[in-house]
Amino acid sequence: MQKRFFYPADILLPKENFTEWSVIACDQYTSQPDYWAEVKNTVGDKPSAYNIILPEAYLSNDDSEKIKAINATMKDYLEKDVFNIYENTMIYCERTLKDGKKRLGIIGLIDLEDYSYIKGADTPIRATEETVIERIPPRVNIRKDALVELPHIMLLIDDADRTVIEPIAKKSIELEKLYDFKLMQNSGSIKGYKLGADDIVSVQDALAELYSKSEDGLLFAMGDGNHSLASAKECYRQGIGPRYALVEVVNIHDTSLEFEPIYRVLFGVNPETVIGDFLDYCGGEYYGEDAQEFICCFGDTEKTVSVKPKGSLPIATLQTFLDEYMKGNDNIKLDYIHGIESTKKLSDSANTLGFIFNGMTKSELFTAVSKDGSLPRKTFSMGCADDKRFYLEARKIK
Repeated sequence: MQKRFFYPADILLPKENFTEWSVIACDQYTSQPDYWAEVKNTVGDKPSAYNIILPEAYLSNDDSEKIKAINATMKDYLEKDVFNIYENTMIYCERTLKDGKKRLGIIGLIDLEDYSYIKGADTPIRATEETVIERIPPRVNIRKDALVELPHIMLLIDDADRTVIEPIAKKSIELEKLYDFKLMQNSGSIKGYKLGADDIVSVQDALAELYSKSEDGLLFAMGDGNHSLASAKECYRQGIGPRYALVEVVNIHDTSLEFEPIYRVLFGVNPETVIGDFLDYCGGEYYGEDAQEFICCFGDTEKTVSVKPKGSLPIATLQTFLDEYMKGNDNIKLDYIHGIESTKKLSDSANTLGFIFNGMTKSELFTAVSKDGSLPRKTFSMGCADDKRFYLEARKIK
């Protein structure tokens, strides 16, 4: 029998008020609390994923009371019959992005035994970017006593022949529709359909065939939510969490899927000093054919610098410098920002410096992961912030 890499699950969906229920991933808008304030206002007193996640914009040194409240709300939602349960199934979802393009995916379970976030791992599921180990314990604290998992995890497959998801999409009109609604905050809309038993087998068989063609056994590359999946892995490793995790699988060849750079913003710095130190680190200005350019934003100034590569991608050059620069500088804060305009807006503040640069194309991803093990953390984002995956489907895990 062929090894399986993707499994059906007992999936929870809210019975009503889908727009208020579904909210964007917790690691978005971390420096823009106004966004989350508007989410709270939209949700009101309705059941919502907002009440059972912890947005990173609100993380503090001690989140124990917040986590207790989250767990209590999960228990309350289960006891008050907020959810419909769809047993032993997968869900085909069709996300219409704010620009009108459609992104196709399938929701199901992966086996955490098949996943590693360690650089250089040869597992079927691998991290695409460096995992920040320090980010795992706070997420473990959130997950370890949780009754429900509510993932924003997206895994990518390199399916150029479109054998896994697209055949299901073509027959979606024949499937039972589970939801169809607009997402809050100008983030498009989403539809979901329940897969039948034969469809599930077809998906599993197609993935097994795709795996058999992989030169180094890489089937799933992390597209989003690596630290969440790493936390699930750690809970499983410690014996305090289940072996399986709920994820969405998306084809990297999906025409809607666009890779966007994740820019850097430094707070608590003298911009001109940092720029000078960056140039010194790179050996001064450089204008050869392989030069990498960075737009440095501070106040109403935009200064372009050109340097000799220290890594194959501009972000590798920059991140290596920043890692060294921030050692011992506890007063400096680094944030990862989606979108050029958001980066420029944040860089308007005093003692703040933003870096804008060219990003990686999606065609480079699987090759880079196979060759280098993983990329610098927060190398890319799939689309703009508003197109990120929303929390929607859930699963009882205790």
